[in-house]
This record gives sequence, C-alpha cells and structure tokens, in this order.
Amino acid sequence: MTLYHVHWCPECEVVRRKLAELQLPYDDIVVPDFRPQRKEVFAVSGQYYVPVLQDGDVVLSETEAILAHLDSKAGSRRLANG
Repeated sequence: MTLYHVHWCPECEVVRRKLAELQLPYDDIVVPDFRPQRKEVFAVSGQYYVPVLQDGDVVLSETEAILAHLDSKAGSRRLANG
C-alpha cells in the first residue's frame, strides 16, 4: 500500500493514525503542498487532493472510503493469521 499525503492535512493525519493503529505496513509518500505540483497523486488518482491510498489496483481518495478499506484489510489479515 502507498499513502500520498501532506504533513499539515488533518484528513491525512486521520489516515496515518489508522494505519498505525492497525499496524498495516505502507509506503509513505509526502507530496508538495501546492496541488498542481502533485504529479504523482494525479498519475495515480486523476486528481490532486490528498489523502490518496493506493493498494494494488484499488485507489481511494475519500477519507471515509480509505478508513473502511483499512478496517477491512486489517480484518482480513487477522482472519488469515488466525
């Protein structure tokens, strides 16, 4: 998984805390503050807003959708580890 974010964004902080809470490994990509410079975010999601989470072919850009995906992923991981 890869999280694209900026440090000052409250929504990004919510996602980072959830990743830490669930102990899910991810690549941490800090993008420029100025939206038009977020080329990697646009390449992945087709827009410039953060947070963006890429998990394989899944790309999510809404915080609530990201949190739901992380909860689901953590639940699946717990079941797999039994």
